[in-house]
Amino acid sequence: MNIKNIGLRNIEVADTRICFIDGENGLLTYRGFNINDLVNNSTFEEVSYLLLYDELPSAPQLTEFDKRLKEARSLPKSIINSMMDRKKNASVMDVLLTSEIMLAEYDDINDTSKESELKRAINLIAKFPTIITTWNAIKNGREIIEADPRLSHAANFLYMLHGSKPSKEYERIMDILLLLHAEHSFNASTFAAREVASTKAHIYASVAAAIAALSGELHGGANMKVMEALLEIGSVDKTNEWVKEKVRKGERIMGMGHAVYKTDDPRALILKELSKKLSKELNTPWYEITRVIEETSKREIRTSKGIDIYANVDLYSASVLYMLGIPIELFTPVFAIGRITGWCAHIIEEKFAEAQPKPVLYRPSAAYIGRYCGTHGCKYVPLKDRGMKEIKI
Repeated sequence: MNIKNIGLRNIEVADTRICFIDGENGLLTYRGFNINDLVNNSTFEEVSYLLLYDELPSAPQLTEFDKRLKEARSLPKSIINSMMDRKKNASVMDVLLTSEIMLAEYDDINDTSKESELKRAINLIAKFPTIITTWNAIKNGREIIEADPRLSHAANFLYMLHGSKPSKEYERIMDILLLLHAEHSFNASTFAAREVASTKAHIYASVAAAIAALSGELHGGANMKVMEALLEIGSVDKTNEWVKEKVRKGERIMGMGHAVYKTDDPRALILKELSKKLSKELNTPWYEITRVIEETSKREIRTSKGIDIYANVDLYSASVLYMLGIPIELFTPVFAIGRITGWCAHIIEEKFAEAQPKPVLYRPSAAYIGRYCGTHGCKYVPLKDRGMKEIKI
């Protein structure tokens, strides 16, 4: 077995027109457009249209797309009632998963046309912020705030979360956060969605698989752990020693390193500037602590292990989210609010792409390392003849 291919590393499993990553040179494009150009010129709504329809919209197309998103924000009453019946300590990702899959009950899932799948994608993109903010309100005993059709996707999320309309600056920062998380090729959650979609399961089941994958701490919880580390450190003067101790113990420094990028993650560079800007305005230490974590980690890991390591998207997104007033437990769900667009784009591509050099159904092989007793298998001993053994539960 090729050790480099563990975890499907370096294995191409499908063609895609959606996203290109050049990890050696730090390049990320959505449908061919550089992420920096999109951040500087587009909105999350426009990028969502691009990812779903494979082209930038005209002004009338974007207006219609935005209208459809706003019209689809509300949740069925039964889903809200289901949330009210949940234990208040339920995981928000579990609530997102169960609420999302319930949406299938309100749809004619037997209509499998591409047009219907695109409508479902719009419905899911619109409802994710509502699901998350509704649960946050219920969990904390607060009034559920209805969506405001006058607000953008990013502004409306902050409004439903906090109960007040954000400033234009905060709206734009939230918009950039969602845009940067909208897509990232065949990451764990996207691959999970495509694998399920390859079975011809409906889009709600495929998205549920993606949510489940994102709920795992190796995929979706890194920015939470980064913010917990920042709070633990507390001040810039304690940061160097904190990092050195982590390196000495061989412990992972969350937010540092990436499976694809061998240089600066372009998303981290953008978020770094946003963190710096917010920290200065709010007079907080979070940017400076994060900057020292990055610089000390690079230096100490290069010295001790002889390898170069770089910041990933989670390192600076943590402080940006925190300074926008987003609770730490909602960091991963906010990731999902952005990534639902990419998930849907990939599910639709999986189902409707004209030509892809892959099996209709994903079916990878595995390297068997278990018991082997020759060509015909091990000799089966009947239960009565196996003797007394230690009970293992």
